[in-house]
Amino acid sequence: MSSQPSSFKHLHVIASFFVSVLIISNVASSAKIVDIGISLFSIPFVFDGGTILFPLVYVLGDVITEVYGFKTTRRVIWTGFAALAFTALIFFILGALPPETLWEAETGGNAAYNAILGGMSYGGIVLASLTAYLAGELTNAKILSKLKVKMRGRMLWVRTISSTLIGELLDTLIFVLIATAAGVFPWEIFWPLVLTNYILKCGIEAVMTPFTYWSAGFLKKKEGVDIFDA
Repeated sequence: MSSQPSSFKHLHVIASFFVSVLIISNVASSAKIVDIGISLFSIPFVFDGGTILFPLVYVLGDVITEVYGFKTTRRVIWTGFAALAFTALIFFILGALPPETLWEAETGGNAAYNAILGGMSYGGIVLASLTAYLAGELTNAKILSKLKVKMRGRMLWVRTISSTLIGELLDTLIFVLIATAAGVFPWEIFWPLVLTNYILKCGIEAVMTPFTYWSAGFLKKKEGVDIFDA
């Protein structure tokens, strides 16, 4: 049984999905704020567009940590960080380039671009996304790997949910705080965003626990590996 990343047949596939979901969810976060008309303890249930998809990043991260170990997950997390930073740079450069006249007149031009895709390239949203992502994901993976050793690989659902509750709390608080302080979101919706994002993210990952079990079991069998970070 080998533990060398180069010998794994499926790691590159799940890592690619991890990075893709990370980037798409961040674009969606800057594109739209959703209000479904429900309140919780008098706090409106509003959330950014990426909240629906972003929990899948944690699910995939949990699977990678469970099967391949923390060191491999850490490399994937840093790869995602680099890809996200590069995406923000491209959107920034694109927004700085002069618009074509006809496109400007028909679509709203740079004003429309900056209102949607440009959100990914603003200093505040970039700092919020990158900082929150690193803090949340690394914390989640570290806790999960430690719990795996402590619990001898048993009760995966307890380990994934426990690490998610802490990782997503850090991720949500840091992201919304920095983004709000930078003027991306108004302070009036700070707590609604924190509460709603946290509940949705943790809830979605909890619902996807069967997928986590199946994926981890499938990969352990196919790769012939089950790493404990002792």
